[in-house]
Amino acid sequence: MKALITGGLGFIGSNLAHKLVSMDYDVTILDAVMLDLGANFFNIEEIKDKVNFVKGDVRNKKTIETAVKDKDIIFHFAGQTDHLRSIEKPYEEVDMKINGIISVLEACKKNNQQAKIIFSSTRAVYGDSANLPVNETSETNPKSMYAITSLAAEKILRMYQNLYGIRTTSLRLVNIYGPRHQMKRPYGVFNYFIKQALSKKPITVMGKGNIIRDFLFVGDVCDACIECMKNQRTDGEVLNVGSGKGTSFTELANKIRQSTGGEIKMIAYTQKLEQVEPGDFVADIAKIKKFTSWRPKTPLEGGIKNTVDFYRKNKKHYW
Repeated sequence: MKALITGGLGFIGSNLAHKLVSMDYDVTILDAVMLDLGANFFNIEEIKDKVNFVKGDVRNKKTIETAVKDKDIIFHFAGQTDHLRSIEKPYEEVDMKINGIISVLEACKKNNQQAKIIFSSTRAVYGDSANLPVNETSETNPKSMYAITSLAAEKILRMYQNLYGIRTTSLRLVNIYGPRHQMKRPYGVFNYFIKQALSKKPITVMGKGNIIRDFLFVGDVCDACIECMKNQRTDGEVLNVGSGKGTSFTELANKIRQSTGGEIKMIAYTQKLEQVEPGDFVADIAKIKKFTSWRPKTPLEGGIKNTVDFYRKNKKHYW
C-alpha cells in the first residue's frame, strides 16, 4: 500500500507516518515546511530513512499532481489549526484550506481517481451545542474562519465524490493531544498546559474552568484514520472522532499537575478567545463505531503520561 500524507511533518501527520511505517506501508510525506505552523523535522527523525519526503506545497499544481500518482490513500493534513490565526489572517486560511483541498482533488481527478482521501476536519464546525453528546446530524454553526473553511472543505470533498467518484471521508476531530505537537505557540490547549507545567510555570485555566471538552490521544486518531482507510463503508461519510467523554479544563489541569507537579492559576478570558469559545462539547462516536471496528483505547491518565514523558525527553526540539 502506498500512502501520501500532506502536512506530514506536523502533529497528526507525523504520528500517522510512524504508524504506517510500522505497518510496512510505502509512505510519502509532502510538506511545505512552515515552521510556525508546526512542521518539525524531528517529528520524523526516527523514520526519516523509511519515508519519502517531498518539500512542497499542496497548492502547487505540478507538485501535487506528481505526488498523488500511484497512491492508494491520501491523508490530507496540510494547513494550520490555530483558530485565532484564522480570524486574524482570513485570506491565508481560505487559501490554505479551500485552495489546498481543491488542489488535491483536482490532482486526483487528473492522475489518480482510484485513491481514497481522508480529510482531517474539526468538531468546531458544530460551534455552540445545545445537546451533548453531539452527533453528525447536529446543526453546524462554526464560529471561526478555521471551522468555516473546514465545513466548506467537507462539502467540496462530497461534491467531488458525487461528480467524479473520488472516494472521500471527513473526520471531525475533537481536541487532540500527544507527542509531536508544536509547543511554541499557545494553541492546542492540552499540550499547552503540559508545556506550562514542564516549564515550571502555572497552568493557566481561563474563566471558571468548568467548560467541558472531549480530549483524544493522537495514537487513537491514527488508528481511526487507518480503520476508515480500510473500510469502504466510510466512503462519502463525515464521522466524529473523539473519546465520547467530557473533561473540564480544571479537571484536565489537575490531572496534568499530578503528573508534572506545579500549580494552577485561574485567569480571565481574553476578548478574542471568549468570542470564539463554543462552550461544552462531547462527541457522539456511535457512527464511526457502527461503520468500523475502531474504538478509543487510551485513557486520559495514560495519554498524559505518554505525552509528558515524550516532552521531558525531547524538550529541546519543541520549546
